[in-house]
Amino acid sequence: MEKVSIIGAGSWGTAISFVLAENGNDCLIWTRRSEQATEINENHTNQTYLPKVTLPTTLRATSNLTDAANHGDVIILAVPTKAIREVCNELNRMDISSKLIVHVSKGIEPDSLLRISEMIKEELEPSKYSSIVVLSGPSHAEEVVLHQPTTVTAASEDLEAAERIQDLFMNNNFRVYTNPDILGVEIGAALKNVIALAAGITDGLGYGDNAKAALITRGLAEISRLGVKMGANPLTFSGLTGLGDLIVTCTSVHSRNWKAGNMLGQGKTLDEVVSGMGMVIEGVRTTKAAHQLAARYEVSMPLTEALYSVLFEDVQPKYAVDQLMNRMKKLEVEDLFGKL
Repeated sequence: MEKVSIIGAGSWGTAISFVLAENGNDCLIWTRRSEQATEINENHTNQTYLPKVTLPTTLRATSNLTDAANHGDVIILAVPTKAIREVCNELNRMDISSKLIVHVSKGIEPDSLLRISEMIKEELEPSKYSSIVVLSGPSHAEEVVLHQPTTVTAASEDLEAAERIQDLFMNNNFRVYTNPDILGVEIGAALKNVIALAAGITDGLGYGDNAKAALITRGLAEISRLGVKMGANPLTFSGLTGLGDLIVTCTSVHSRNWKAGNMLGQGKTLDEVVSGMGMVIEGVRTTKAAHQLAARYEVSMPLTEALYSVLFEDVQPKYAVDQLMNRMKKLEVEDLFGKL
């Protein structure tokens, strides 16, 4: 048994707390809203994010971040990408040291173009943490809490830290692999949300399985091209945090990025989609970052560019698809990782 602090009580933060508590760990989950903490403690539910799910009675919640940070030897950051810096700055003001930091978010910061582990290193004082681990993979919270088989990856430059997290989460329903390629894991996790938005758009436009298969395949090629150019292991993108996460996010009704794209394809504006979702759509912010990364690394990413034009340049989705279909002829193998 370990003491674990989970920072963030959204759907995924609650789901991983569910797994850890059922594994016998002493878990304290933090939420900004005191009424949500009360609900978890007294009713053992989180109706806003995981309705109809009964949480383990051993799982406790607090709205006091200091209490949460002091509780665990392991701190799991389960907040949106845009909140990572704020949370790290708050942790800096606390009397903590050498915590094992795990993040489960999926995004890239626009403009700085930093991955989440890089943002944590930039903001969090070195004395506050021992190592950083990324937990990522095809894992919808709605299925995890129903004990449906789920497999993810713990990635870190520190193999012992990754294996510690592997041991913490592993059970009959939740399998964890390890991977030293933290760069590739974070790139795959972030950019799959971009492709999922595009997949939702194609479904919203009424296109079928042929279009979806092409989108996923060419999307993986884009993600791999950029990741390899940045220094990632190409094999990572054929694994759980690459192809695996891409498939589930592009095809599942649980995917908020797919849902957002579907609404765009049906004619709603981005403002209408964002206000209607009520939850963070990581793919929107990441599309801007991916657009900037493609320019920085001089990597061809036509799907990303088409989505960027829809989101930020008022291009109609149908027109963007037509432009993609009428691009210059290419040799498929040459186009996977660049000219061979």
